[in-house]
Amino acid sequence: MPVNPNERPPLEPAIDRLRLKPPFSANGFVDGGWWPRSGDLTAEAPTLVEALADRIGPVWRVAFAPAGWAVTAGTTVFRGRLLRLEGISTQDRYVVHVTGGTMRRVTLLVVPPEADAAAAGLALAAAAGQDNEASPETILDDSGALPGRRDSAVSRWESEGGATRTGETVDQDPAEQSGFLLHQLKTVTSGAR
Repeated sequence: MPVNPNERPPLEPAIDRLRLKPPFSANGFVDGGWWPRSGDLTAEAPTLVEALADRIGPVWRVAFAPAGWAVTAGTTVFRGRLLRLEGISTQDRYVVHVTGGTMRRVTLLVVPPEADAAAAGLALAAAAGQDNEASPETILDDSGALPGRRDSAVSRWESEGGATRTGETVDQDPAEQSGFLLHQLKTVTSGAR
């Protein structure tokens, strides 16, 4: 059977990788979160565009930070429509702005593709929380999805005096100590907002 070079394989659903706040939510920096499979925006954009079409109409533009993406084309055609991929150097690298045909715009937190599933899930849930007003970096940091900062809440706790000094011993059962540390970590994390 001959293969048509213009046909694209069917898109994988973005349901598990895109979470949005309820429609018309006015709170926060972002309207939801997206966890792309790779850093290639040209390859990732069609799945995102298809997933957002019901919310904002046919998408014509995706604005992104060039430092965060590999882009092979400034425009691409998807389902017979021109899609503009516009790099804006001043934009937050963990955000994309997606504009639909009705001029409605959705601002999405971008969870780094290399984030593990648990951290990505936490970041997506936080970004889609109706009352969440945290900045994109705070959401990623708190969820452990930022590259190289997986234990950031623990690091923050230690930097604020939560760790013992070198050579100091703790006169507490290790099981009790870990429960205490977990309680302290939750307190620091929830108080950071």
